[in-house]
Amino acid sequence: MENFEQMIEKERTRLGALRDDLISQRASIATKLAEIDQELAAIGAYERAKMGKPERAPKAAKNTRAPRGAKREELLSLIEDTPGLTRGEIIEKLGIKGDKSQEQSISNALATLKKTGTIAATDGKYAIA
Repeated sequence: MENFEQMIEKERTRLGALRDDLISQRASIATKLAEIDQELAAIGAYERAKMGKPERAPKAAKNTRAPRGAKREELLSLIEDTPGLTRGEIIEKLGIKGDKSQEQSISNALATLKKTGTIAATDGKYAIA
Protein backbone atom coordinates (compact mmCIF):
# COMPACT_ATOMS: atom_id res chain seq x y z
CA MET A 1 0.00 0.00 0.00
CA GLU A 2 1.39 3.39 -1.01
CA ASN A 3 1.80 6.18 1.46
CA PHE A 4 0.12 9.55 1.26
CA GLU A 5 3.17 11.36 -0.21
CA GLN A 6 3.39 8.87 -3.10
CA MET A 7 -0.30 9.25 -3.83
CA ILE A 8 -0.01 13.06 -3.86
CA GLU A 9 3.02 12.91 -6.17
CA LYS A 10 1.19 10.61 -8.62
CA GLU A 11 -1.78 12.97 -8.66
CA ARG A 12 0.48 16.01 -9.13
CA THR A 13 2.18 14.29 -12.09
CA ARG A 14 -1.16 13.30 -13.64
CA LEU A 15 -2.62 16.79 -13.27
CA GLY A 16 0.57 18.41 -14.60
CA ALA A 17 0.48 16.25 -17.74
CA LEU A 18 -3.22 17.00 -18.24
CA ARG A 19 -2.57 20.73 -17.81
CA ASP A 20 0.32 20.69 -20.31
CA ASP A 21 -1.87 18.89 -22.84
CA LEU A 22 -4.68 21.43 -22.46
CA ILE A 23 -2.29 24.37 -22.83
CA SER A 24 -0.97 22.85 -26.04
CA GLN A 25 -4.52 22.38 -27.34
CA ARG A 26 -5.41 25.98 -26.45
CA ALA A 27 -2.42 27.30 -28.41
CA SER A 28 -3.35 25.18 -31.40
CA ILE A 29 -6.96 26.40 -31.30
CA ALA A 30 -5.83 30.05 -31.08
CA THR A 31 -3.65 29.55 -34.17
CA LYS A 32 -6.50 27.94 -36.10
CA LEU A 33 -8.90 30.75 -35.12
CA ALA A 34 -6.41 33.36 -36.35
CA GLU A 35 -6.12 31.51 -39.69
CA ILE A 36 -9.92 31.41 -40.08
CA ASP A 37 -10.20 35.12 -39.23
CA GLN A 38 -7.59 35.89 -41.89
CA GLU A 39 -9.45 33.86 -44.52
CA LEU A 40 -12.76 35.55 -43.64
CA ALA A 41 -11.10 38.97 -43.99
CA ALA A 42 -9.74 37.97 -47.41
CA ILE A 43 -13.22 36.87 -48.55
CA GLY A 44 -14.68 40.19 -47.40
CA ALA A 45 -11.97 42.13 -49.25
CA TYR A 46 -12.65 40.12 -52.41
CA GLU A 47 -16.39 40.76 -52.20
CA ARG A 48 -15.84 44.51 -51.68
CA ALA A 49 -13.42 44.68 -54.61
CA LYS A 50 -15.81 42.77 -56.87
CA MET A 51 -18.63 45.20 -56.04
CA GLY A 52 -16.33 48.20 -56.62
CA LYS A 53 -16.58 49.40 -53.03
CA PRO A 54 -13.56 51.14 -51.57
CA GLU A 55 -11.36 49.31 -49.14
CA ARG A 56 -12.61 50.00 -45.64
CA ALA A 57 -10.34 50.59 -42.74
CA PRO A 58 -9.71 47.46 -40.73
CA LYS A 59 -11.70 47.12 -37.54
CA ALA A 60 -9.88 47.29 -34.29
CA ALA A 61 -8.45 43.88 -33.64
CA LYS A 62 -10.33 41.77 -31.17
CA ASN A 63 -8.21 40.10 -28.59
CA THR A 64 -6.93 37.26 -30.78
CA ARG A 65 -3.59 37.19 -29.07
CA ALA A 66 -2.66 33.86 -27.58
CA PRO A 67 -2.31 33.71 -23.80
CA ARG A 68 1.11 34.43 -22.35
CA GLY A 69 3.37 31.39 -22.67
CA ALA A 70 1.14 29.63 -25.20
CA LYS A 71 3.77 29.87 -27.96
CA ARG A 72 6.41 28.34 -25.69
CA GLU A 73 4.07 25.52 -24.70
CA GLU A 74 3.27 24.85 -28.36
CA LEU A 75 6.99 24.78 -29.19
CA LEU A 76 7.79 22.46 -26.30
CA SER A 77 5.06 20.08 -27.38
CA LEU A 78 6.29 20.08 -30.98
CA ILE A 79 9.95 19.61 -30.00
CA GLU A 80 9.01 16.85 -27.57
CA ASP A 81 6.99 15.03 -30.24
CA THR A 82 9.59 15.54 -33.00
CA PRO A 83 13.08 16.16 -31.59
CA GLY A 84 15.83 17.27 -33.97
CA LEU A 85 13.84 19.93 -35.86
CA THR A 86 15.57 23.08 -37.09
CA ARG A 87 14.03 26.54 -36.71
CA GLY A 88 12.91 26.48 -40.35
CA GLU A 89 11.29 23.06 -39.95
CA ILE A 90 9.49 24.23 -36.82
CA ILE A 91 8.15 27.27 -38.67
CA GLU A 92 6.94 25.08 -41.53
CA LYS A 93 5.25 22.59 -39.21
CA LEU A 94 3.45 25.44 -37.42
CA GLY A 95 2.26 26.77 -40.79
CA ILE A 96 3.59 30.30 -40.32
CA LYS A 97 6.25 30.42 -43.03
CA GLY A 98 6.28 33.86 -44.61
CA ASP A 99 4.68 35.63 -41.64
CA LYS A 100 7.67 37.61 -40.41
CA SER A 101 6.01 38.58 -37.14
CA GLN A 102 5.14 34.98 -36.26
CA GLU A 103 8.59 33.76 -37.37
CA GLN A 104 10.22 36.32 -35.05
CA SER A 105 7.93 35.19 -32.25
CA ILE A 106 9.15 31.61 -32.74
CA SER A 107 12.78 32.76 -32.75
CA ASN A 108 12.23 34.69 -29.52
CA ALA A 109 10.50 31.74 -27.84
CA LEU A 110 13.27 29.34 -28.94
CA ALA A 111 15.92 31.71 -27.56
CA THR A 112 14.07 32.01 -24.24
CA LEU A 113 13.61 28.25 -23.91
CA LYS A 114 17.28 27.68 -24.75
CA LYS A 115 18.40 30.37 -22.28
CA THR A 116 16.35 28.82 -19.47
CA GLY A 117 17.78 25.37 -20.24
CA THR A 118 14.42 23.88 -21.18
CA ILE A 119 15.64 22.96 -24.65
CA ALA A 120 19.07 22.45 -26.17
CA ALA A 121 20.31 23.05 -29.70
CA THR A 122 22.96 20.96 -31.40
CA ASP A 123 23.94 21.97 -34.93
CA GLY A 124 20.78 24.10 -35.10
CA LYS A 125 18.52 21.16 -34.19
CA TYR A 126 16.37 21.48 -31.09
CA ALA A 127 15.57 18.87 -28.44
CA ILE A 128 14.24 18.86 -24.89
CA ALA A 129 17.15 19.34 -22.47
